[in-house]
Amino acid sequence: MDDIRVSRPNDLESLWMPYSDNRYFKANPRLLARASGMSYYTPDNREVLDATAGLWCSNAGHGRREIVEAIQRQAEVLDFAPTFNLGHPLAFEAASRVAELTPPGMDRVFFTNSGSESADTALKIALAYHRARGQSQRVRLIGRERGYHGVGFGGMSVGGIGPNRKQFGAMLPYTDHLPHTHLPEQNRFSRGQPRHGAHLAEALESIVALHGAETIAAVMIEPVAGSTGVLVPPHGYLQRLREICTAHGILLIYDEVITGFGRLGTSFAAERFDVTPDIMTMAKGLTNAAVPMGAVATSNDIYDAIVNGSPDGIELFHGYTYSGHPLASAAAIATLELHRSEDLNGRARKIEPYWQDAMHSLADAPGVADVRDFGLIGGIELTSRPGAAGARGTEVFRRCFDKGVLVRATGDIIAMSPPLIVEPSHVDRIVETLREAIAAIH
Repeated sequence: MDDIRVSRPNDLESLWMPYSDNRYFKANPRLLARASGMSYYTPDNREVLDATAGLWCSNAGHGRREIVEAIQRQAEVLDFAPTFNLGHPLAFEAASRVAELTPPGMDRVFFTNSGSESADTALKIALAYHRARGQSQRVRLIGRERGYHGVGFGGMSVGGIGPNRKQFGAMLPYTDHLPHTHLPEQNRFSRGQPRHGAHLAEALESIVALHGAETIAAVMIEPVAGSTGVLVPPHGYLQRLREICTAHGILLIYDEVITGFGRLGTSFAAERFDVTPDIMTMAKGLTNAAVPMGAVATSNDIYDAIVNGSPDGIELFHGYTYSGHPLASAAAIATLELHRSEDLNGRARKIEPYWQDAMHSLADAPGVADVRDFGLIGGIELTSRPGAAGARGTEVFRRCFDKGVLVRATGDIIAMSPPLIVEPSHVDRIVETLREAIAAIH
């Protein structure tokens, strides 16, 4: 693997890059050519320590032999098989492996190809469930301010990040939003879960009073909001939201695309917070990002209502050509076995206190307005320059990369989520590089 050399592309213009400043990048390209363990390498073989697990997804580290070989073996045996009224063994095995990790009573798994597809699939399942139970009037979908649920129209509609919506006009009808949980004046520099903010869940009662509980199908939230800049749920918030949903017959959907597969030291946030949803979305760490794959897990009751409560024939008119793709299924099985054999959840829990101390050591860096953490997630919020929101975050991201550490900028918040194989020496290097970059741009 180390002998592979990827030459520089001779034309950057053909690729329209996602979520990128295309004009700046093509004038100032930063390229990644290979990866191994905790690091990426540029085309000129310069190491870049990965403090983001790629994009919240390579939780077991890069280039893991067990996953690579599983994909290679499967490609030789069965490269593709349709899953509409047909099946192949690995898709069923992969679903069983996922179901071993989901909360008790959530044993039904529907495969997708991304977090965005998982979000839209979860919303459609919620609507189909209520219709199957004779409650077709339940069509309203509730999200949360600053929420991110991918880029499909369903996920965008319940999502609450303005720039993700404003270019595209009208979203789905019958949506509403809870307030976000960020209370900086009361919770600034909290370690782990903030103390204040459980009362914000009561806003769901106000939405119920406004629209009527009988019109609301589901509430979708991220247990820990990632893409908006690491917003950790206050103590008691998720518990209260669960209580309100249960009282009014509203389904609770967790978007666990980021928080799943060890990121919080447990298989899912539902386990870490001891609050179980009705539907759960996942992706990213499911295959260690080696092959795109997502999934939706539902309660057995939801599956039974839709599948066993339907007449003969297709019960859910939904799916994707690549649902349960053989290569993705092989990658998922190998990834989950790697998590089990190396106890990556346990490794994450063991290093979490060190990670937390390291993150909060940056509280005195110039221009740092807040530090937030939970599990192996960290968010460093910088004060914004007047009239140039996001500029400081972007500059820190670029400086860190040029100094050999990959972080993620979301506005003026630096978000980090290292692979679960991270060691204290890696954490030290991340923090030192970040401190130097913050000081340089202040």
